Amino acid sequence: MNYFISDTHFGHVNVLKFDKRPFKNIDEMNSTIINNWNNKVNDDDHIWILGDFCYRSANPPEYYLSQLRGHKHLLIGNHDKTVLNSKSAISMFDSIQKLQHIKDGKHNIILCHFPLAEWNGMYRGSYHIYGHIHNKHDAVYRFMSMSGKALNAGCMINNYTPVTFDELIVNNQIHSKYAGCISNRSQTRQRNSSLKSRRNSYFFS
Repeated sequence: MNYFISDTHFGHVNVLKFDKRPFKNIDEMNSTIINNWNNKVNDDDHIWILGDFCYRSANPPEYYLSQLRGHKHLLIGNHDKTVLNSKSAISMFDSIQKLQHIKDGKHNIILCHFPLAEWNGMYRGSYHIYGHIHNKHDAVYRFMSMSGKALNAGCMINNYTPVTFDELIVNNQIHSKYAGCISNRSQTRQRNSSLKSRRNSYFFS
């Protein structure tokens, strides 16, 4: 079984505020992700970690890796220097790549930490799974959503748990609907503000 997860940021205190993660402290976040992982993943499963595994942590990356089940594969992110500088951590991965093509059932999938504007097989039905943008609803996210074949593996939109390809599709659909609601509310506020400004201009000009 293949599982996907990205941007766990084990040990990174500031990520709690950055992503508005629902944990009291970094220890609770670390233990929650580890428990979720091990309750779902078996030793024979393959987990594709799409970058930014551990960052600014008081513990080395092997401290977390040694507690996690399954065959672990890393797609290198911009915050993985600590992993790459540790021979012990490197030895705990089955593979370490910047870009990877895999098959999951009938699906061809291109894996990369960074969201790609175009990927191999894009026009022949292949999917792209990425990380990096966390749970943002910015221009990059909106652009990536347009293809319908690009999936965000960020742990914060996937219940802080490694997920299957099918679960990734469902969670991204939920995240997209939530993003749409935020966008609609923002547009409504802008429209109301514009109308108010016009009324003020009419009455006081």
